[in-house]
Parts: sequence; structure tokens; C-alpha cells
Amino acid sequence: MNRSKVWLFLLVLLVSTSTVTVSIWADKSDVTIRQVEPQTVLYTIYRGDYDKVGHAIGSLYALAVQKKIWPNGSLYFAYLNNPKHVSSEHWLTEIRIPVREEALKHAGTLGEMTDVKKLPAMTVAVAAKPAGQADSEPIYLRLDTWIFKHGYAGIGGPCEKFLANAATGDYAQMKSEIMIPVTRISADD
Repeated sequence: MNRSKVWLFLLVLLVSTSTVTVSIWADKSDVTIRQVEPQTVLYTIYRGDYDKVGHAIGSLYALAVQKKIWPNGSLYFAYLNNPKHVSSEHWLTEIRIPVREEALKHAGTLGEMTDVKKLPAMTVAVAAKPAGQADSEPIYLRLDTWIFKHGYAGIGGPCEKFLANAATGDYAQMKSEIMIPVTRISADD
């Protein structure tokens, strides 16, 4: 993909999503470095296979409606452990819904595994998962390689922001962005 297509993609993505992001670096690959602004999220911790997460997502949205905590962006997951090293019944995922900052008044009152919190600004390496791709492992490998090659280090677990077709329940048909928080460790490219 040439630079003009990358910048056009980033501009369309910036305009079409409600989360404010700024691309600060892109090369000929499909990986970019982006600054994600601070955001407030309603979240719950889900334990189990990703194929069975639908009920937890529905419950989180139902809680949002009940408490009048209005969603303010796309659903995303923060993956808290590696599914290659833990059996599926022990996979941990933080399901996040961006909400307005006023929702912080509910912090500490929503349950043991559900709450509202403010996430700090962070720099992330981002790669797109297109609709039609069921296996995200090649994307993670590409991200990890790119991060190392371009003088960054991962400083947190990956997140996945769902952009389209999330309601289908079919991961292969979902369009998403996979993000890894990073810090610059070298100026060498």
C-alpha cells in the first residue's frame, strides 16, 4: 500500500470513528503508530471462550442502559492473557465500551468484575483485521515483528477495536483494529 493510500485510510478512519486518534507515523506496511487519547470506559471482565462472549456483551450494554451510561464509541476487547498458553475456559478478556466521562460517578458501584474507569493516553501500534479473515495470528506476528524492527517495545497486552459487523457474532466477518501499547526504545528504523 503506498503512502497516499495509507494516509487516506487513516483520514477516513479518523473521521468515521468516535474515538479521537492521531496517526503519528506510517510506513509502507499496514502497521501504524497512533496516539490514543484518554478515554472513559464501562468494562467487565469475561472469563471463557471468545465464541461464548455474546451474553457478557449483551449484559454490559443492558447495564449501560439501566444506569443511563450512554456508549460513546466502538466496542473493544483488552486481552488479559495469551490463549496459546491457557485453556479456553480460562481466557480473560476485558470487554470495554467507551462512555462519557460523567459515567465515572458510577465507579466502584457496579459489581465485582464490572466498573467504570478512565484509561490514560497511550501510543499504540495498530494493524487492521479485515472482514473475511478468521485467523488474527498473522496480524499479531506482523505487529510484533514491526514493533521490534522499528525500535519500539510492547508495554501492555493487545486490544481489539471492532469497527464493523460486530453484531454478527462471526469473528471472521468482523472488521477490527488490533492495537498493542508501545514505547519507543530506539531511534533506528
